[in-house]
Amino acid sequence: MSEIEIRDDRAAGRLEAVAADEVVGHIEYFVLESPARALVPVHTIVEPAHEGKGIAGSLARELYALAEREGVPVAPLCPYVVKWAERHPEVAPPADPELLTAAKDWLRAHPGRF
Repeated sequence: MSEIEIRDDRAAGRLEAVAADEVVGHIEYFVLESPARALVPVHTIVEPAHEGKGIAGSLARELYALAEREGVPVAPLCPYVVKWAERHPEVAPPADPELLTAAKDWLRAHPGRF
């Protein structure tokens, strides 16, 4: 498989894994602004032909690295990212329960977004 590049499309709310100019996986997320700024991953999707190659894990790792570079926490609602974070506490600190609640409230208030 060719080299994977991960790019952040903040306007679309997608962290994308790209191989040979093709998006082979992505994490859909939004930026929570209140009660504090946080990145909130909602879905992780890898194209079937590319499953089992570590793409989802690479996306999750980059999401946490992006959050660290921006100085904001991650409040994961995506089940995959939640499990990944539990397995990688050295790079994925536990989410603040208040931020998780606020993220869930935001999703309920924006039902067509994801």
